[in-house]
Amino acid sequence: MSSPVHRVSLGDTWSLRMNPDIESERRAPSFDVERLTNILDRGAQNTALRRKVESIIYSDPVFNLQSSHFMTHSEHYEAALHNRFHVQKLAQHLGWQEDGSEFNYVNRALSGAVGLGLQSIFINTLKSLGSEEQIAKWGPLCKTFQIITTYAQTELGHGTYLRGLETEATYDPATQEFVIHSPTMTATKWWPGDLGRTATHALVLAQLICSGARQGMHGFIVPIRSLQDHSPLPGITTGDIGPKMGINHVDNGFLQLHHVRVPRENMLSRFAEVLPDGTYIRHGTTQSNYLGMLVTRVKLLLDGILPNLQKACVISLRYSVIRRQSRLRPSDPEAKILDHQTQQQKLFPQLAMSYALYFLAISLTEFFQQSYDTVLNKDFTLLPELHALSTAGKATISDFCTQGAEQCRRACGGHGYSKMSGLPTLVTQVTASCTYEGENTVLYLQVARFLAKNYLQAQLSPTKRKPLPQSVAYLAMPDQSRCPAQMAADFLLPELYVTAWAHVATRLIKDAAQRMQTLIQSGADQQEAWNQTTIIQVQAAKAHCYYIIVKTFKEAVEKLDREPAIQKVLKRLCDLCALHGILTNSGDFLHDGYLSGAQADMVRAAYLDLLRLIRKDAILLTDAFDFTDRCLNSALGCYDGNVYERLFHWAQTSPANTQKNPAYEKYIRPLLQSWRAKL
Repeated sequence: MSSPVHRVSLGDTWSLRMNPDIESERRAPSFDVERLTNILDRGAQNTALRRKVESIIYSDPVFNLQSSHFMTHSEHYEAALHNRFHVQKLAQHLGWQEDGSEFNYVNRALSGAVGLGLQSIFINTLKSLGSEEQIAKWGPLCKTFQIITTYAQTELGHGTYLRGLETEATYDPATQEFVIHSPTMTATKWWPGDLGRTATHALVLAQLICSGARQGMHGFIVPIRSLQDHSPLPGITTGDIGPKMGINHVDNGFLQLHHVRVPRENMLSRFAEVLPDGTYIRHGTTQSNYLGMLVTRVKLLLDGILPNLQKACVISLRYSVIRRQSRLRPSDPEAKILDHQTQQQKLFPQLAMSYALYFLAISLTEFFQQSYDTVLNKDFTLLPELHALSTAGKATISDFCTQGAEQCRRACGGHGYSKMSGLPTLVTQVTASCTYEGENTVLYLQVARFLAKNYLQAQLSPTKRKPLPQSVAYLAMPDQSRCPAQMAADFLLPELYVTAWAHVATRLIKDAAQRMQTLIQSGADQQEAWNQTTIIQVQAAKAHCYYIIVKTFKEAVEKLDREPAIQKVLKRLCDLCALHGILTNSGDFLHDGYLSGAQADMVRAAYLDLLRLIRKDAILLTDAFDFTDRCLNSALGCYDGNVYERLFHWAQTSPANTQKNPAYEKYIRPLLQSWRAKL
C-alpha cells in the first residue's frame, strides 16, 4: 500500500518531514493505493516502467521544471527544445523505440514541456493517409530528425470546418506537380504548432483542384524551410503568431504559400490519388480523409487532455487538507477546508469525473485499436461510429477537464491564483483543448447528426431496421415513462441511473427530430430546419455523451469484482458522477415527469451522503494517480503537504527578488524626490 514520497528541496528541513494534516489522511487506507495505481497504468509492469523512466529523467540535472514559473515566452520555447534534444540523446543511448511507452512517460514526467510535439501528429497522419511508399520515404526522415514537421490545417478564416479551407492545391499535368497557393489573406495557415520558428516541412491541408474540378480537402507534404540555413524557401512566408494564453513552449505560427510547387507524389494517397494525366481516383469514402484528425483526437485524450484535470484534483485536494479556515464548532480549532461540505461539493465531482473520463478514454482507445486497422484496409463499416465516438469523447473530455480544472483553481482561493500553485498553467493549457482538433460546439453538432440519423433508423420496424451501432443501441430499447425509485438508496443502483440518462438522451434526441420535422412541414428546407434546432441538438448530444460516460464508468467498475475494496470506492465515484449530472441538469429529468420533485430530493439526499463517504478516501484517490512532485510542479500539491514553506521558499527565487529593480532609478526615486524641488 505504499506510494513514494516525492520531495523538491531536500536541503530544507521542512522538506524532510510530512505535514501531519496530510499524513493523517493516509493512515489506515480502505483500499490498496498501489494496486489502484497499477490498474490506472494498465498493469504493474507499466507502473514499474513509468517510474523507471521518471527516475532516469529526474536524476539527470539537465532537466529542470521549477524555474518554469518565471520563464518568458522565448525561454519556455528554448527550454522545450532543450528537453527534446536531450530526450532524443537519452533515447538513443538507452535504445528506446519510437512507438514504445517510454516517450509517453517522458512527456508526463516533464509535464509536456517537450518540443516538436507536432512531429507525432505529422507521423500519425502520414501513417493514416499516406501510401506504403510515402510512409517508407518520410517516416525514417522524421524518426531520425533529418526533417522537422508540422501539421498545417487551421487558417485565419477557417478551422474545424474543413470543407471551408481556402488553401488550394492545383495539379499541373505538364510538370506533374501540385501548385500550393494561399489565394486570400484568410487562407493563411494560422496556429499550427512548431511552425513559427522550427519546422522544415508542413503537412498542408488544401482543396485539391485537378482536371478543372474541386475534389475536396487532401493532405500535401510541403518543404517550407531550407535544410542548409533554415531560411524560408521561395514562395514561403512564415513566422510566429505572437503571445497566447498559455502553452508558451510551442511556437504556433502562420504560413502563406505563393504558388509553391511540390511533386505529385507529395499528396498523401492511401485513400485518393491523382494520376500523371490529372485523373482523380478515390480509394475510400469522403470521410476517410479525416482519419488523420481522428487518430490525433483519440491519442490526445489520455496523454494530452485528461492529465490536466487529474493534476488539478491532486493539487486542490492536497491543499484542502492543509488549509484551515473557520470552525465547525465554537470550541474546535479551525477546520480543514475539505471538511466543509461546500468544498467537497466543489472538488469531489471533479475527482469523480477525472476517474470517469479516464475509463471513457480507455474505452475509446480500445475501440479505436479494434477498428483502425480495418479502416486502413478500406473496410469503412465502423468508421461512422468511430468518428462519432472520438468526436464525442474529445468534446466531452476537453469540456469537463476545462471546467473542472478552473473549479479546482478557484477552490484554492487566493493561492490558486499564483502560478506557483501550478493551477493557472493547467487551466490555460487545457482551455486550448476546447478549440484545437475541432471546436467543441461543432463537434457536438457532428455527434448530433449521427444521433439524428440513428434515431430515424430506430423508428423503423424491426424487419426494416439496420442494426444500430452499440453506442446508440439504447435508442431502440423500450423506454420507461417514469423512474421507479422509491427511496434515496435506489439512486445508488447503477442500472437505475444509467437508464435515467438513456431516457433523457432519447427524449432530447426525439424532441430535436420532431422540431425539425415541424419546421420542414411549415415550409423550411432541411438546412434551415437544422440551423433552427441546433441548440437542442447540442443539448441532446451532451446528454448522449453523459450517458456514455456513466455507462462506461459503470461497466468498468463492474469488471473490478476481483478487487472488492477498490470496486467499492470507485462505485461511490461512479454514483457521484451520475447523480451530480442529474442534479446539474435536473430540468431535463423533471421536464416530462420522468422524475418527480420528491425523487429529485432523493437524488440530492443520496448525493450529499456520498460526499461524506468519499471524504475519507479523497487524498488516497489522488495519490493513486501517482504524479511526482516534479511532474506537478506545484507549491500547493506536493506529496508532503508543506505548502506554506514551499510557497515562501519558491517566491525567494523569483527574479524580482534576486535582481536589482530597474524601475527604482527611472521612476520610483524621481517620484519620491520630486517634492523636494518644490521647496
